[in-house]
Amino acid sequence: MESSDYLQRVLTARVYDVASETDLVPARNLGRRLHNRVLLKREDQQPVFSFKLRGAYNKMVRLSPEQLARGVICASAGNHAQGVALGAHKLGTRAVIVMPTTTPAVKIEAVKTLGGEVVLHGESYSDAYAHALVLQQEHGLTFVHPFDDPDVIAGQGTIAMEILRQHQGPLDAIFVAIGGGGLISGVASYVKAVRPEIRVIGVQMNDSDAMIRSVREKSRITLPDVGLFSDGTAVKQVGEETFRVTSALVDEFMTVDTDSVCAAIKDIFVDTRSIVEPAGALAVAAVKQYVATRKCRGETYVAILCGANMNFDRLRFVAERAEVGEEREALMAVTIPEERGSFRRFLELIGNLPGQGQGKSPRNVTEFNYRISDSTRAHVFVGLSTHGRGESAKIVATFGKHGFDAIDLTHDDLAQEHIRHMVGGRSDLAKDERLLRFVFPERPGALLKFLSLMRPGWNISLFHYRNQGADYGKILVGLQVPPSEDGEFQVFLDTLGYPYVEETDNPVYRLFLQR
Repeated sequence: MESSDYLQRVLTARVYDVASETDLVPARNLGRRLHNRVLLKREDQQPVFSFKLRGAYNKMVRLSPEQLARGVICASAGNHAQGVALGAHKLGTRAVIVMPTTTPAVKIEAVKTLGGEVVLHGESYSDAYAHALVLQQEHGLTFVHPFDDPDVIAGQGTIAMEILRQHQGPLDAIFVAIGGGGLISGVASYVKAVRPEIRVIGVQMNDSDAMIRSVREKSRITLPDVGLFSDGTAVKQVGEETFRVTSALVDEFMTVDTDSVCAAIKDIFVDTRSIVEPAGALAVAAVKQYVATRKCRGETYVAILCGANMNFDRLRFVAERAEVGEEREALMAVTIPEERGSFRRFLELIGNLPGQGQGKSPRNVTEFNYRISDSTRAHVFVGLSTHGRGESAKIVATFGKHGFDAIDLTHDDLAQEHIRHMVGGRSDLAKDERLLRFVFPERPGALLKFLSLMRPGWNISLFHYRNQGADYGKILVGLQVPPSEDGEFQVFLDTLGYPYVEETDNPVYRLFLQR
C-alpha cells in the first residue's frame, strides 16, 4: 500500500465515535531544562487512557453485520484490549480478549468492566496471539489485530493528523514509541505525506527492540525474550505491514533503558500531574537522550504519551529508579573507620561536598544503611542527592581524598534492586543494643543534633534511613547503651525531643537482628 493510500485512509478513518481529540500541551519545565520546546500529545486523556481505541474501532466499525453478529477476538497486553472492548460495547458485539499472564491487573479489570471476556494465556503478546488464533478458528470470530492491519494503522494515524492541525508552526521531530509498529506506521504515513521535512523517530526499550533489529537486518526477526517493564511495547515480532511501512518512512530509531523511562515518568508528572505507564514515557525519555547527545537548542519536538494504564504497585519502583535515571541521586558503598567521631566527620564532609554552591540546593542524604559487623571498619550504603549527570564519580573521589574508601553503585542493578534492602543482620559486636524507631525532621542538622547529644561512650550499631519525600524521616537506630546508664539514656531521649518508639522487645528484631 502506498503512502498516498494511507493518507486517504487516515483522512477517512472513523475514530471519533469513541475517541477524543486529545490535547497537545507544552512541557514547560522539561522544555526549559532542555533549552528546547517539548510538546506532549496527551493520548493518556482517551476514555481508555491509551491511543489504541482509535485503530481498534476503525477496524471494527468497517466489519459486516454478519461478522459483528459472531463477535471479535484480539490478543493484547492491555491497551488494545480496552479499545476492542469499548468498541465492541459501542457496536453491540461480543469481544473475547486474550491477554498475557503478565498483564497488569489494572488493565485486566478495565477490560472486564468494559464487557470484554478475558482469557489469560502465555507470558508475552506473542504467546497470547498464537492462542487467540486458535480460539478465532474454533468460534468463528473476527480477529482484530493490535497493529498489523491497514485499518488499525490508519486509525492510529489520526494522532498525526491532530498534531499537525494543532501545531502548524515549525516542528523538528515527532518521537513515537514502538511495540508492534502500528502507531509509528500510522504517524509516519501521514506525516511524510503532508510534512515530509518533519523527522519521525521511533523509540524502543533496549530489551524489547524487535523493530530496530528487524530494520537493521532488513527482515523481521523474532526476539527470544522481551523485557516486561514496558509491557505495552513488549513484542517479540513486529508485523509484516508495520515493518514494511516503518522501514520505508521512519527517519531514525533510538533505544532507552528502564531508569531513563522512570525519570521520564517523573518529568511528565511534574509538567502534567498525570502518571503515564512506561510505554507512555518512552518518547519523552528519547527526547531527553536526543538533546543530550546532539546538544540541540531552540528546536521543537512532539512526544506522544501513548498510554497511562499504570499498575499502582509499580509506582514504588518507578519512584526509586527515577532519581537514578535522572542522575539526581548517587548511591555508593563507603567504608568508615570504627572510631569515635568518624561518623560525625563523615556527615560533616557530606555537608561540605563540592558542587553545592552557586545557588544550588544543599546535598541531602537520601539513604543511609549500616549494621556493625567489624571492630575496625564500618561499611555504609549511602545515597546522596545530586544536581546532574557525572557527579557520583566526583563524590567518590572526594570521599577517597578524605580517608573514606568508596565505591560508586549508582548504576549497579544488584545494589539497587537487592543489596540496599539487605544491609543488616545479626552481629556479635552489638552488645547491650537497644533498638528505637525515630521520626526525624527532614531538615539539615537533624542527624548532627542527634549525634551531638549522644554520650561519648554510646555507639551506633545499626542505622537505617530512606527518604520517602515527606517532611519527616522514619529512622531505625541501634544504640549500644550499658544497662547502668538507662537513666542517662532516657534524659537523652527527652532532650532530643524527636518522637520515638523503642523496639528492643519486638519479636521481629529478635528473630532477624539480635544475636
